[in-house]
Formats: sequence, structure tokens, C-alpha cells
Amino acid sequence: WVSALAAAVLPQWRQSSYAGDAIITAVGLHEGLWMSCAAQSTGQVQCRLHDSLLSLDVHIQTSRALMVISLLLGFFGIVMSVVGMKCTKVGEEDPVTKSRMAVSGGVLFILSGLCSLAAVSLYATQVTYEFFRESTIPINARYEFGSSLFIGWGAASLSMLGGSLLCCSCPAKERRGQQYQRQSQPSMSREFV
Repeated sequence: WVSALAAAVLPQWRQSSYAGDAIITAVGLHEGLWMSCAAQSTGQVQCRLHDSLLSLDVHIQTSRALMVISLLLGFFGIVMSVVGMKCTKVGEEDPVTKSRMAVSGGVLFILSGLCSLAAVSLYATQVTYEFFRESTIPINARYEFGSSLFIGWGAASLSMLGGSLLCCSCPAKERRGQQYQRQSQPSMSREFV
């Protein structure tokens, strides 16, 4: 969840490309969901929040919404999982309810991971499309994947894996061992005719 939060907040969702024959500029550009930054070769970084919510591209607005939903689901997944753990004292009287709480937390983690995966993949698809579509712009003036996309993919994978393990580790109900009836031994005293 912390890595998903870092991916959502950091402004490195896309960065200026350094491909091509000559690097013309000494300024590296980074853009994220909430701000865009320019890093100069002297080490000075200037960031600016996006001006308007409504003037943003649809893929940025969608990725923002999906990441916020993902973070909320992840937070509630943490709360549900902590309450459902066997070592906590909350709801100690009913182990079946605690198990269901833990499974609910796992489901919330899986949904959180899916939302993160959708947001990051949608943004990456748009970056790829723009990189190969704009043939008139020099390659070193285009954008490519930033580090936040990779952090987001990792966070989504870990969230879905953790949620799956949490769902699988808690039994849905108490299982009673099956009881088998012993077969009766044939009696030796039977007479055969």
C-alpha cells in the first residue's frame, strides 16, 4: 500500500526521452498525476501543480480516480486485515467472524491492486501511443515511462498477491474431521452350509 501511495504521489509517471542521436536540452522533464517538474543539469528542480482539473487529459483524470480508489480500498483492506488477525483482541469471541474479516481484507487488497494496475497500465498505454504517434517531434523531445509506473506495477502485483494469500490462508468455516464407521469384523463363529 505504501508503494502504491508513493507511485500516486511522485511526479515521475512519464519522463522526457533520452533516445535519439543528440540531446539538445539540458532540462529533464517529468510529469505525474498531480504535477509536472523540470530538472535542470545544475540540479535545480522546479515543480508546478497541474492548473485545472477539467483541462487535463481523460487518461490523467481516470488514472487519478483509479489511484485514489485503490488507496482507499487498500487502507480499508489494512484495517479489515488487522481486525481479522488471530493475534488481535478485537472480535476475539468469534473466530469465524475474525476469519471472514481477514478474507474481506484480502478481497479489498485484490481490488486495490486491480485498480492500481488499471491506472498504471492506462497511463502507460497513453505514453506508448504518444511516443510512436508523433513522428514529427524529434525522439529526444518525446516522453517515455517514468519510474512511478514501475513502482505502480510492483505495488499492484504485491497487493494482489498479498490479498490472494490472505484469502487462501483463512478457512471459510470450521472444518470438522470426517468420521468413518468401522466395518464390522466377520464373526468366526458363523457356520457355512
